[in-house]
Amino acid sequence: MTGTSAARTIPVQPLTEDAFAPFGWMLGRPFPKDPDPSAYTHPATDFWSQHLFRTGAQDGTEILWVNYRNSEPGVTHLEKHLFTEQAIVPLTGSVIQLMATSHADGSPDMAGAAAFLIAPGQGICMRPGAWHATRALRSPEVRCLMLTRASTTRDLVAHLAAGQPARESAIVEIPRCELVATS
Repeated sequence: MTGTSAARTIPVQPLTEDAFAPFGWMLGRPFPKDPDPSAYTHPATDFWSQHLFRTGAQDGTEILWVNYRNSEPGVTHLEKHLFTEQAIVPLTGSVIQLMATSHADGSPDMAGAAAFLIAPGQGICMRPGAWHATRALRSPEVRCLMLTRASTTRDLVAHLAAGQPARESAIVEIPRCELVATS
């Protein structure tokens, strides 16, 4: 018998702090029961810490607007950023984030891959080296706020637009997997 095997299916699960922990940190957690000194609540406003963002360099944090348009459930490529955390916060709709950790050689470990539904009012902050792919839940696009390292953005643009070698990121092909929404 010849041909290709069926694509692996990965169920899309709700975003929870515990489920996302192997890949980074969930953003959008409620006001803490035992707030730290940076938390404040008042009838007019509340604010509280979600995460201390680390770029891994003095280049600084960059805030990006990102439009995700790909809503296809099939994923054939993953990317990772080697030196910086990266945060994604959906603004105009929900996204699905496929995540994977790395084997010892740095390649994606698809055995533990997971997909998360991230709705507006939630977000994620991925660890450096976390493999990922993002899909818009709806067409034509979902706009997100992203925090990343400025040099990582410039490096990725040079790679994607001009074919220069990526130094701060990696993009690899993976066996096709299908993201499947659960009800």
